[in-house]
Amino acid sequence: MIPRMRSHPQLQPLPLEGITVVAVEQAVAAPFATRQLADLGARVIKIERIDGGDFARGYDTAAAGLASHFVWCNRGKESVALDLKDPRGLDVVRRLVADADVFVQNLAQGAAARLGLDAVALCARHPRLIAVDISGYGASGPYAGKRAYDMLVQCEAGLVSVTGTPEQPVKAGIPAADIAAAMYAFSGVLAALVRRGTTGLGGPVEVSMLEALAEWMGHPLHHVMHGGTPPARTGLAHAVIAPYDAYPTADGGRVLLSVQNDREWRRLAQRVLGRPELAEDPAYATNAARVENRDRTDVLVAKALGVLGADEAVARLEGAGIACARLRDVREVAEHPQLAARDRWRDVASPVGPLRALLPPITLPGGEEARMGAVPRLGEHTVAVLRTLGMTDAEVATLRRDGVVR
Repeated sequence: MIPRMRSHPQLQPLPLEGITVVAVEQAVAAPFATRQLADLGARVIKIERIDGGDFARGYDTAAAGLASHFVWCNRGKESVALDLKDPRGLDVVRRLVADADVFVQNLAQGAAARLGLDAVALCARHPRLIAVDISGYGASGPYAGKRAYDMLVQCEAGLVSVTGTPEQPVKAGIPAADIAAAMYAFSGVLAALVRRGTTGLGGPVEVSMLEALAEWMGHPLHHVMHGGTPPARTGLAHAVIAPYDAYPTADGGRVLLSVQNDREWRRLAQRVLGRPELAEDPAYATNAARVENRDRTDVLVAKALGVLGADEAVARLEGAGIACARLRDVREVAEHPQLAARDRWRDVASPVGPLRALLPPITLPGGEEARMGAVPRLGEHTVAVLRTLGMTDAEVATLRRDGVVR
C-alpha cells in the first residue's frame, strides 16, 4: 500500500505552487484541464455566470445533490460569479488576468474575442501570460463557427465509426473529445510554463477538440491513409487478433482475454481449453487461421470458460500466462481491489459534505500529495477575491446591488 503523503518539511512542494490561473470556463474541456492544474498546486480562480454559473452545475444531481460532471472537474477552485456583459464585471476579470500566470477559456467561438479575452489579445498586453483558447474546431477554417459538443466531435473525428458492433456505431461512453482537449490544454500549459522559465515569455496556446481527438485516432488513421482498409467495428473483439473478446462465465460474469501470439495460443489450448492438439491444428495454429475461423475459435474458448466462475476463469488464464480481465461495471470499478490496495481514494469537501474521489493519476513520489481541494459553491469566493483587488466593502456591496457579482 502506498502511504499517504502529507505536509512535511522534507517533501518537495507541489510543482505548480505559486502559479495563479484564471479561467472563464464551462462544461468539461476547460474545467478538467484547470482541475489538473489545481491538483498540482496552482490557485485556480473560476469565473462563472451569476445566473446559475457553469452550466455543468445543472447537468444532474447524482453526486449527493450536486452534478457529477461538476464535482469531477471543479474541485480545488475558487468560484467568482460575475456578469461579463457589464463593463465592471469584465474589468474584474482583466484585473485578475493582469496578475495571473495562466488564463484559460472555452467560450463559444468568437465570444472571448468580443470581450477582449482571446489568447492573442491578452498575451499582447501581458507578455508573461500563458493564455489558452479551447475550441471545438479551431479559430479558422470552415468549421470555426460550428457549435461543438462532445458527441458531435466524436462523430466528426471518426471515433464513432470504429466503435460499436458491425450493425451499430456508438459513441464512447465518456466525453472522449472533451477529455482529449483538456489533457492537451493541460500539457500545453505545462510546456509553456517550462518555456517561460527559459525565455521569460508566455504566449498563446490553442487546442481544438477535433484536432485532439483526431490525434487519438492515430492508429486507424495511419492504417487507412497508408493503404489499409477502415477497421471493422467488432464490439469487444479485435479486428485482426483471435481469440480476443469477452466470454461469459458460469456465474454470470464476463472475462476478456487476449492471445497476442501463437505461443500464447499453445498455452491456452493446453492449460485452459484442455485441447493440446489444437496447438498444431492448421485451423487454429496461427493467428491468421484463428481470425479466419473466428467463430469456431470463439466457440472453443466460450465452452471452456463457460463452466468456470469468473474468478476461477481469471485464475486459470493467469496461471497459463494469458492476458485477461474482468468486465466490470462502474460500481465494481468504484470498489476495484487494485485502487483500494494502492490507497487511491480520498474524501473531497463540498457544499453537501465529503465526496469520494480518486487521486489524480500523476504521482510524484517524494513530494506533497495532490491538493484535492473542495468543490466550490457558486460565487463562494467572490467577495474574498474582490478584496484582493483592493475593493472596499462598499464597492463590493454596490456591485452586488447592481447584479454585477454574486
